[in-house]
Amino acid sequence: MQLKTILNRIERFKSFVYGTPRWLEMGKSIDVPITPRKNGHPICSGCGKVCPGYDLLKERRFEYVPLWGLMVYFVYAMRRVCCPECGVKVEKVPWCDGKHQLTNRFRWFLASWAKDLSWLGVARRFHTTWDHVYRSVRYAVEWGLAHRTLTGLMAIGVDEIQYKLGHRYLTLVYQIDEGMKRLIWIAEGRTEQALRGFFSILSDDVRNGIRFVCSDMCQAYLNVIAEQLGHAVHVLDRFHIMKKLNEAIDQVRRSEAKRMKEDGYEPVLKHSRWCLLKRVSNLTKKQAVKLSELLRYNLRSVRAYLMREDFQRFWEYASVGWAGRFLDQWCTRAMRSKLEPMKAVARSLRTHRELILNWFRAKGRISAGVVEGLNNKAKLTTRKSYGFRTYKVAEIALYHNLGALPEPKFTHEFC
Repeated sequence: MQLKTILNRIERFKSFVYGTPRWLEMGKSIDVPITPRKNGHPICSGCGKVCPGYDLLKERRFEYVPLWGLMVYFVYAMRRVCCPECGVKVEKVPWCDGKHQLTNRFRWFLASWAKDLSWLGVARRFHTTWDHVYRSVRYAVEWGLAHRTLTGLMAIGVDEIQYKLGHRYLTLVYQIDEGMKRLIWIAEGRTEQALRGFFSILSDDVRNGIRFVCSDMCQAYLNVIAEQLGHAVHVLDRFHIMKKLNEAIDQVRRSEAKRMKEDGYEPVLKHSRWCLLKRVSNLTKKQAVKLSELLRYNLRSVRAYLMREDFQRFWEYASVGWAGRFLDQWCTRAMRSKLEPMKAVARSLRTHRELILNWFRAKGRISAGVVEGLNNKAKLTTRKSYGFRTYKVAEIALYHNLGALPEPKFTHEFC
């Protein structure tokens, strides 16, 4: 089967004809000339209308998907058109947009590989440049964002991740519906303005269709969600609450270990961090033995640990009323514990009491575990690309890997 026959099967262009391919560069690349059909008329690249052409420009080479390890280029002399609306323009061709050197199919090819490999790795593998890979991914993301739909959006999760040193954060909004989990919004910073931009792209029907929201205790997020989604059930998930309790235990442990060292006591808290923070079922044998030894002492760290374990009963309730009663009693005991980090957690729980109880009103149908899993994938994307110099590049990479964006259907899919 000849190369012309293959191209006509997988990449046939109306009004254009493939010429005879020719070998170049010691057999390392192939040029495929393209000529317009005799009855074909050029199309204005400005308005998309058929217009008369009047001369030819210099031949241009458009890089196509490599075949059998060989570089393939389309060679075509663009025609000028005289458009009554746009003036003198260069014609529009179906295999490329604007002044790009890569064909559209090759850009989609590079973008698909960029989901699995680093951008630099894709560039080296297919003998192109990092900039070409970046432009291909950006092209795929822009096309996907323009063609995606948010109808049927019922549950969202809001969180932030650090993407650069110096406390540089990204606000991320995920769709966490059953059967559809994807990234739908990115903004720089973790401010009210960053999250409010998400709601500006939603229609009233989509906004009113959101029934559940999951977030942490960031006050900027709480303010915007209360303003924009007052009708939805806003859940402060157990992951973030237990995280704050663990942070309080660790803070108590560090201060107590420092005080015991200064007073000359035996360092019984040494190597005890993960004994107190991990679940009992996840402890190693050595950590389990260490924990049993610690429980013999009347330490502030042990008291904080037992308070955390007692709070675990909160998630076993089925009734909102009984869960609220337990929460109030636990906060009262925490305020009397003389452990300042635990008292700070109790004050925070009291402040957000109704949002915490929404976890029971949602009947466990929404969880931040999905959000944290997507956050880990976002961090992996950042590490795989060895960081980003600009926010725009980070935004494109995250949309590309986590956005589940639609792609056009082609006659043939390259592996």
